[in-house]
Amino acid sequence: MTTESIDRPVLNGIRTALGISGVLALLLGILIIVWPGRTAMVVVAIVAVYAIAAGLVYAGLGIFSAQKGGWARVGHIVLGVLFVIAGIVAFINLPAATAWFGVFIGVLVGIMWIIEGIVSLTTLELAVSRGWTIFFAILSIVAGIVLLFAPLWGATTLWLLLGISGIVLGIVQIVRAFTFGK
Repeated sequence: MTTESIDRPVLNGIRTALGISGVLALLLGILIIVWPGRTAMVVVAIVAVYAIAAGLVYAGLGIFSAQKGGWARVGHIVLGVLFVIAGIVAFINLPAATAWFGVFIGVLVGIMWIIEGIVSLTTLELAVSRGWTIFFAILSIVAGIVLLFAPLWGATTLWLLLGISGIVLGIVQIVRAFTFGK
């Protein structure tokens, strides 16, 4: 499909979507680079709001659902209360919650990278390039181990890389918005 076959309103809609997503990515990237800690706290606050809202929904399901049996209702209520408590605790000390969240993400990514490296080694006989697969696996395992020993540092580094990526991809997306279909 060529851009000549796209109706003008559709083309303008695509340009608008590209432009808006580019501006949002650019702004988020700038915020992460300029105020990394504050931006991370905003993200954690959003997660805390989600936890409270989800907790209220789970508790509501447990209390008001006529279809659920006793243990299912109790489970939903307990889960709901835990979610609400987690959200409130995060708001009580947002800087500590942000640091904890950073450590959690760092450990999670570290574990995933180690597993990814191990999985790559287990599929070595299927690889077209054994050398690159071994290199990737070793790099992935070492990076995962580094993240496990310094999860907050690793999460901070990944956060800043996300900011840089947002800036670069945002600019590219804005350029695409102006050049798409021309």
